[in-house]
Amino acid sequence: MCGIVGFVSSSTPETAGHGALDVVMAGLTRLEYRGYDSAGVALVTADRTLASAKKAGKLSALREELEAHPLPEAMTGIGHTRWATHGGPTDANAHPHLADGGKLALIHNGIIENFASLKAALQDEGVEFESETDTEVAAHQLAKNYRASGDLAQAMRDTAKQLEGAFTLLAVHADLPGTVVAARRNSPLVIGLGEGENFLGSDVAAFIDYTRKALEIGQDEVVTITPDSVLITDLEGSEVAGEPFEVDWDTAAAEKGGFASFMDKEIHDQPQAVHDTLLGRMDASGKLVLDEMHVDETVLKSIDKIVVIACGTAAYAGQVAKYAIEHWCRIPTEVELAHEFRYRDPVVTEKTLVVAVSQSGETMDTIMAVRHAREQGAKVIAICNTFGSTIPRESDAALYTHAGPEIAVASTKAFLSQVVACYLLGLYLAQLRGNKFADEVEVILEELQQIPAKISALLERKQQVLDLARSQQDTQSVLFLGRHVGYPVAMEGALKLKELAYIHAEGFAAGELKHGPIALIDSGQLVFVVLPSQKGRDSLHAKVVSNIQEVRARGANTVVIAEEGDEVAADYASEVIYVPQTTTLLAPLLTTVPLQIFAMELATAKGLDVDQPRNLAKSVTVE
Repeated sequence: MCGIVGFVSSSTPETAGHGALDVVMAGLTRLEYRGYDSAGVALVTADRTLASAKKAGKLSALREELEAHPLPEAMTGIGHTRWATHGGPTDANAHPHLADGGKLALIHNGIIENFASLKAALQDEGVEFESETDTEVAAHQLAKNYRASGDLAQAMRDTAKQLEGAFTLLAVHADLPGTVVAARRNSPLVIGLGEGENFLGSDVAAFIDYTRKALEIGQDEVVTITPDSVLITDLEGSEVAGEPFEVDWDTAAAEKGGFASFMDKEIHDQPQAVHDTLLGRMDASGKLVLDEMHVDETVLKSIDKIVVIACGTAAYAGQVAKYAIEHWCRIPTEVELAHEFRYRDPVVTEKTLVVAVSQSGETMDTIMAVRHAREQGAKVIAICNTFGSTIPRESDAALYTHAGPEIAVASTKAFLSQVVACYLLGLYLAQLRGNKFADEVEVILEELQQIPAKISALLERKQQVLDLARSQQDTQSVLFLGRHVGYPVAMEGALKLKELAYIHAEGFAAGELKHGPIALIDSGQLVFVVLPSQKGRDSLHAKVVSNIQEVRARGANTVVIAEEGDEVAADYASEVIYVPQTTTLLAPLLTTVPLQIFAMELATAKGLDVDQPRNLAKSVTVE
């Protein structure tokens, strides 16, 4: 949930061109999408003093605080941007938290579940607390262990053993300039490798300005970085090797690039994101290939059920996948919310394939569902946008969506890329199991490869949607209807409005109208309808047209998403937004885009921040 940065260097600000504060603040700027309730920094100077500053509110509030009260120059520092869990977004609850007489500073991402008992024991020993957070408990526990051992890394290992829950901890101490120590359990952390300087971050965006070389850190491991060394150990102190990787995008990919918001940029990134996710998926023999496949083909041929686990937008990508996978592979496919999956005693066997979908690869609910599935003997394939993250590391295979960094909290290009990846997985299984011949797969891939140009065409004529959104800026309720693959598109459209515009929005299967939801229709009610293609053996077009007529008869204002060439749509719609033609199963890659633009522009017209919607953070790293 929170964003974390750590930095050490042997240089001076003059020779390096940057000091610790520069690096930490640049990293926090890139990580603010992970939380923006408060922010803070701590620096250790060469003369062994610790200086810190923190402020409630967005990162701009901390910048103002630092301008008013500058910190001394330093080449060791840590920084944090917070999404509040324990304790409200106040100055006192902001990180870093200090201990050991103000000589130790600690920042934290996650939730410490046994904080209450640890806090009570510390209070019995005379420790006084200044915040409501579980993090301050960890700071004082670490300080206690450091006083006992005199070794900050050992103290961190001892502390990690005492803590229950999910956490990434970063700490510095005034006694140790040039050293940052961190621990990781069920929460993201990655190491950046420089020359004469090293970095830590919640993800690689924290240090992409300075290096593309990175190192993974595993579960229940502690890392100590100095300017010239990186040492990773397990909790017993035995050295372990990190997994190196190189970041394949640069700083430009994480900048707005002239767009008004990151969300606007990322909507326009979608043609490239889809293209890159499709790139290089077929080998010379005409067979589909995934990124990392460590599951024997005989196992995949024997599976009798697929379960897609995900949360939020990723779950709607899974709903689209269900239609495609069942159609192409003839394998029963379920879609489960990850946070419900392991708590309902699901029927999972060694013949079940679990597909875990997560943009960040650090969604805690999904991580725990993956672990439960593997404990039951199932094989797990991860669909993820973040190389080296927890979910692909703990899965049997990985299929990466090469969408580049997604900074805006409301997902756009990650959603389309996840849908594409699900299609690729479905085709891979269909080919492997003999449901599709190579030439049939090639035809579908050719249709997929036309999608980027069709998205670009949609974006070129977005003005109609922008104008519609501005005209509706005072609306307080929007309904979305769809059938077949249009149903998850309707739910995704509603979710975007909830996230961004803070108004009532619901997505329904259009066939459910008469079973209750039609009672919501009143004069002037805005209703988006995703209209299926007129083509196809079992077209639902006529049935959805009937639904449009039903809501119009009750006074609804209907906006219909229809494919080009559909002459019927205009007869029954208040307004029609046309999308390019494609096959039914691929249509969500196009019909979703106008709904993204509408939600973004409606929120903008209301004066809201579309990149940082209230109460939300990009990556939900706690259960």
